[in-house]
Amino acid sequence: MVRTSGPARLVLASASPRRRDLLAQVGLVPDAFLSADIDETPRKGELPGPLASRLACAKANAASAMPDAAGAYLIAADTVVGLGRRVLGKPVDAAEARLFLEMLSGRRHRVYGGVSVIAPDGRRAERLVTTSVRFKRLERSEIDAYIAGGEWTDKAGGYGIQGLAGAFVPAITGSYFNVVGLPLYETLSLLRGLGFEASAATGAG
Repeated sequence: MVRTSGPARLVLASASPRRRDLLAQVGLVPDAFLSADIDETPRKGELPGPLASRLACAKANAASAMPDAAGAYLIAADTVVGLGRRVLGKPVDAAEARLFLEMLSGRRHRVYGGVSVIAPDGRRAERLVTTSVRFKRLERSEIDAYIAGGEWTDKAGGYGIQGLAGAFVPAITGSYFNVVGLPLYETLSLLRGLGFEASAATGAG
């Protein structure tokens, strides 16, 4: 269990159940969940990594202005899948999800996780975490079944590694949790660096 000392509150600037579950995995239960409504459209020529960093900061800025964020440590994050210079966002429909899977088939791509943390006194820290993911060559029947199952919905790049698509990935280099939606080690490091005191029963501290 991870505990905070004193009255410090923790707020997650996301409605993502995946990020909520990841924090719970290390014993962190935010006091509030704030959904920051921002424009996530990439700028002209914007690369996947800088996009993830910019969106995480924009979410943090938007959420920090909400009343429930007052006096709290605030975590904001964004996940972007990049294939070379191309951004693969959340598919708008099944046809786009299929296109993304066909593009990823048999290739390596990168998942960029932008994390922005704001302390109660306004200090902030950011980090960009990059994970390299290799997909096996997908059979058409595998893509058909995955699309039919609907797991691609609301997933950057059109897949979730923590679900059925885990069978598509023979290797990753870097943080697995980053691919799921929140790089845990790096997020906790940012929190601690800003004075959020936590101790874990596992001995990590």
